[in-house]
Amino acid sequence: MDNLEGQKSKKNLIVGLIVGLIVLAILALIVAAAVGVIKLGGLSVKDAAARAEKFINAELLGGQGGATIKVVGEESGLYKLEVLYQGQKIDSYMTKDGELFFPSVYNMASTTDVAAAGSTNSAVAAEAPKNDKPVVELFVMSYCPYGTQIEKGILPVVQALGDKIDFKLKFVDYTMHGDKENQENLREYCIDQSQNNKLLGYLSCFLKSSDSAACLKSTGVDEAKVLACMDSTAKTEQVTGTDFSVHQADNQKYGVQGSPTLVINGATIQSARDSASLLKTVCSAFSSAPSECDQKLSAASPSAGFGEGTDSSASTASCE
Repeated sequence: MDNLEGQKSKKNLIVGLIVGLIVLAILALIVAAAVGVIKLGGLSVKDAAARAEKFINAELLGGQGGATIKVVGEESGLYKLEVLYQGQKIDSYMTKDGELFFPSVYNMASTTDVAAAGSTNSAVAAEAPKNDKPVVELFVMSYCPYGTQIEKGILPVVQALGDKIDFKLKFVDYTMHGDKENQENLREYCIDQSQNNKLLGYLSCFLKSSDSAACLKSTGVDEAKVLACMDSTAKTEQVTGTDFSVHQADNQKYGVQGSPTLVINGATIQSARDSASLLKTVCSAFSSAPSECDQKLSAASPSAGFGEGTDSSASTASCE
């Protein structure tokens, strides 16, 4: 009997020790999660902030830095980030494994509510209104990787349709990539104003190399005219800091909220960024589509940023 009682006592002691260890382990996990040591389904909060900050400063801001990141919570399985840059606070998101970064997300419920309420400025139309000669306005930031992505996709469309459409390159009324973006926005605006027939060639070169000096020379742009225009425009428009007011009235008219924003015949339109999709989107705005709309263009989405690569994903990201 004494032996049996001893065995029970020993068993109870072991069980107690195991339970105690489990409790201690749970407490340790709770504390570790609170201080960001362990990964919550992926990167820790601390590592997520560091990864996002490195990506934004190196890739989106062209290596110039200046942005700081704070993880402020979780939404729908994503880390919610607060990006602080030049006095602005920009809400962004990232998957917990640190693989995908979202400069913005669309709330499908609230988008439906906006459309139902009849908003005209920020709602995205299902298709563009018809016109004999569609007016295609593309709003970008010259160093936004998603702006350059859609520019690379739409240039073959503009070249294919020629004077069948009225294409206008315009700029978002704020910048996110430093003074170099203000200057490049001004440069492209002034090439368009002073030598419109040189703009597409210059853009084709610049989007591949990001070397404005070389592209000005190779496309035969009159640099003196461009510089005079840039100087004159800078004196009459706000183009310093994060402000770029050259197309501010049109930004307000269409409710432009980021780069890129595509407006066709006065309606904000969403489109995939490969040339084939963009040709289809623009051609849907003709009252009667011309034969040029039957051309076969590339269905491969251009890569974001500068260069000639392609991207297998159908990106809808933007700089906001």
